[in-house]
Amino acid sequence: MREIVIDTETTGLNYKGGDRVIEVACVELINHISTGNNLQFYCSTEKKIDAGAMKVHGITNAFLEKHPSFESQSDVFLDFIKEDVLIIHNSDFDMGFLNNELRLIKSPPLKNDVIDTVQLARKTLNTRIANLNYLCNRFSIDLSSRKLHGALLDCQLLAMVYLELIGGQQTKLELSNPSTKEETFNKKNIEKITSINKINLSEKEVAEHKIFVKGLKNALWHKIDY
Repeated sequence: MREIVIDTETTGLNYKGGDRVIEVACVELINHISTGNNLQFYCSTEKKIDAGAMKVHGITNAFLEKHPSFESQSDVFLDFIKEDVLIIHNSDFDMGFLNNELRLIKSPPLKNDVIDTVQLARKTLNTRIANLNYLCNRFSIDLSSRKLHGALLDCQLLAMVYLELIGGQQTKLELSNPSTKEETFNKKNIEKITSINKINLSEKEVAEHKIFVKGLKNALWHKIDY
């Protein structure tokens, strides 16, 4: 199963008021595990970045000038996400901005199914607080590299949060015959396998056990024909 974690950075908070997407990042998951196949790009735009937004992500207007527009990169973006499920934190925000960009270039809106991790976290953890920092801290996910918001880093953090929200590390343990590329990938990404401890009994313990079993009356195994 393929899923895509998506995050955007923007010039401001209101696409209806003219704010635009300036960074897009996508992280591919196969069976809930990050494959390392990512997409990330910046977008030039005539809309100037709000001072408040610049403090959040650190992207400047001068930096964006050397990058192509969203329109010129839209085909690569759409080809990457295909029709797969999108994992988005506060999906109304990102989907609103992405569909606005598509509308501006006269492309149809995204029809992908979406899992909103804000809603998932509130339901799963029974909490009203569901921002990314809080969730990372709750699941002991390292935030030391998150000095500013960046779409790719936030996608990578969200992928780890999503894994925890749907069941944690055990979702990585899949028993399968690695006959396909996807199954081989899963096998390579198993992080932890529970070992079975072998207990060695002494001859005395074995003899005492046989005496104990022999003394049992009406034991179930006496009624079974082998």
